[in-house]
Amino acid sequence: MSATIEPSWDLYGAFLAVMQTGSLSGASRALGVAQPTVRRQIEALEEALGTPLFTRAPNGLTPTEIARATLPHAEAIAASARALVRTATAPMDADRGTVRIACSEIVGAEVLPKMLAPLVQAHPSLAIELVLSNRNEDLLRREADVAVRMIAPTQAWLVRKRAGAITLGFFATAGYLARHPAPKTWAELAASQQLIGPDRARASLDALAAAGLPIAHRDLRLRTDSDLAALAAVRAGVGIGICQLPIAGALVRVLPSVHFTLEAWVVTHEDLKNVRRIRLVVDHLTTELAAYASGGLQPEFGRKSRRKTPKGA
Repeated sequence: MSATIEPSWDLYGAFLAVMQTGSLSGASRALGVAQPTVRRQIEALEEALGTPLFTRAPNGLTPTEIARATLPHAEAIAASARALVRTATAPMDADRGTVRIACSEIVGAEVLPKMLAPLVQAHPSLAIELVLSNRNEDLLRREADVAVRMIAPTQAWLVRKRAGAITLGFFATAGYLARHPAPKTWAELAASQQLIGPDRARASLDALAAAGLPIAHRDLRLRTDSDLAALAAVRAGVGIGICQLPIAGALVRVLPSVHFTLEAWVVTHEDLKNVRRIRLVVDHLTTELAAYASGGLQPEFGRKSRRKTPKGA
């Protein structure tokens, strides 16, 4: 494959929209242009690159291996374009403009909204883009301006602030425990087939096993790789699951002696640390997450050893 002419960015945008939606019609709706326009853009990109990106079939388009290999680069172009707009639309010393924040599902849905409310009230010209994903958004490629991470980043050119350690434990509803007596030991919990846990994402189970708390995948009562779905299942009384202490609410603690910690870090790129709107968000989230983490540490846990589990819950 060799391209004699550098393809324009709009061609990559059409390619990315087709990859994301799976069809020309879906890409047309996403981009707000006519379907023939998307088709011509895809054909122009294929001609410029000198290789087919899709195979045509009656039921739609199937990406080729080249298309799949090209996708991360198209995503990087789109992320860079959005970062360019965010950077160019507000002065560095202003408390206005857009800040894109990446975080996990639970943090984004259950924790950050309450923290962001007073920030946007105090700075009405500040706009927030909140990305809920359990994968680490690549700050180096500017997929996000700020990230809340549960593992300390190691990449160069990233500025990180530790916000504290969030405590997690096992919880269930009072109604569920009325129907199913609460396990009194870890062995009883592991053998009870009452746990809610991951489906294909096995990192949490591997971390529990490494800590001497093994759970077999087949013994989980409900399996899901969505942390929000898992928490919803616990709150609905499906079984016992892991929850951050500060958001447990009316849930009842199971085996209080067993708990875990997640370190919370607020991270941004070195190039953005002096941009006022970025600094406002980083400082605010660091302070709020520190208060959130300290509020979840109950007195009875103070002198007991803690095991750590990877990001997620």
